[in-house]
Amino acid sequence: QVQLVESGGGLVQAGGSLRLSCTASGSITSINSMGWYRQAPGNQRELVARISNGGSTNYADSVKGRFTISRGNAKGMVYLQMNSLKPEDTAAYYCKAMTWRHFWGQGTQVTVSS
Repeated sequence: QVQLVESGGGLVQAGGSLRLSCTASGSITSINSMGWYRQAPGNQRELVARISNGGSTNYADSVKGRFTISRGNAKGMVYLQMNSLKPEDTAAYYCKAMTWRHFWGQGTQVTVSS
């Protein structure tokens, strides 16, 4: 089992920045990759960014050049630096850890005002 706790969400004006953090606990040695997803009201949950144990990353086209995913020094920690935020980035952001199954955090709300 893997437990995930996200933090760092909040309210920010368009053009501002936020940094989300996710800390995993439990069977963290079994984690292959971690990622951030988001879900706006009425929309499906979508991939924002993902990083593998080897450090390879991939991003949604809508956030490329604005968001950066990174890992902490300790295994099981991942960050999402979000710059140049837009109102359309408003959503609940979820951390996901992938082992032989997927684990989700409880989510943190990001609201970008225009």
